[in-house]
Amino acid sequence: MPEKIDFIWFFLKTSGRVSRAAYFLGQLLLSIIQAYPVYRATVLPQGSQESDIWWFFSAVVILGTLWPMIVLAIKRLHDLDRPGAIVLVLFVPVISIIAFIVLCLFPGQAGANRYGRYTNASAEQ
Repeated sequence: MPEKIDFIWFFLKTSGRVSRAAYFLGQLLLSIIQAYPVYRATVLPQGSQESDIWWFFSAVVILGTLWPMIVLAIKRLHDLDRPGAIVLVLFVPVISIIAFIVLCLFPGQAGANRYGRYTNASAEQ
C-alpha cells in the first residue's frame, strides 16, 4: 500500500482511486480556496475597483479549481468501480448535491478493481 499521496496525481490526474475521506477533504480544501476570493469581493464596497479585481480573481480561481474537483470525483467513482464519465451528473444542479452526498457516504470497493489495486493510489501502483 502506498505511504503518501502525490498532490499532482491527487488533484490533476484521473487514474486511480480515492477514499471517501480523501475525496471529502480534497473537495473541502478546493471549496475553501474558492470561497476566500468571493468573501474578499463581498466585503468590499460593491462597484469599487478593488471589489471588481477580487471578483475577477474569484472567477479565475473557480475556473482553476474546476478540473481538480472533477478529477477527485472521477477517482471517487473509480473507487466505487464506476466509470469516470458519470462525473457529468455533477453538472446537473439538483442531482449534483445528491451525487456529492453519495460519493461522500458510500464505501468504495474493497480490494483491487479495474481502476487500481489500492484506494488513494494511482492505477499504476
